[in-house]
Amino acid sequence: MSFGDPNNPYGQPPQQPPAGPGYGYPQQPGAPQQGYGYPAAPPVSQPYGGGYAPTQMPGITRAAQILLAVIAVAHVIIAAVYAVALAQWDELVDEAGISGDVSAEEFADLGKGVIVFFVGLAAVFAVLGLVLLLQYAKGGPAVRVCSIVYASFAIVSGIFALGMYGLGLLIWVVSILVIVFAAKRASADWFRRPRY
Repeated sequence: MSFGDPNNPYGQPPQQPPAGPGYGYPQQPGAPQQGYGYPAAPPVSQPYGGGYAPTQMPGITRAAQILLAVIAVAHVIIAAVYAVALAQWDELVDEAGISGDVSAEEFADLGKGVIVFFVGLAAVFAVLGLVLLLQYAKGGPAVRVCSIVYASFAIVSGIFALGMYGLGLLIWVVSILVIVFAAKRASADWFRRPRY
């Protein structure tokens, strides 16, 4: 058998004419080639470390940021309520007739100190929430972890606000949602993205 025999199954295959840019379809002048009939989609995200980094903050991460703002505002309200109670404390002590008894005054001062502590604690929680809220756009993985820890402590602070018109229950629900949303993979990818 020779390789020149046209009936040889082991011979070289016959030459095909080269396929044109349109794969047999007539081309229209000035039309760009689309490739398999579909236009090329723009890239949604940029590759990094074997995966893709989001270019916009995911919706679930944005929701966690908004809920952090709700927690911070709730703590501002709590601080204001405690501050009003602190301003009225001396009047309430005078109305109760405690001003002559030394041991009763010590307990009243202890109560006033507890309220001052709660005002300070609520103010610190409000400031921390605001700082975390502002770091969501440019922060790294530490912002995500701090958000989860902040929301965990906010659950505890919600216990002390249960008597304030349901504000403590609102803090509980919102804090749990922040923990869940910040723990999602989309949020983790957002905070791990490369920042140039």
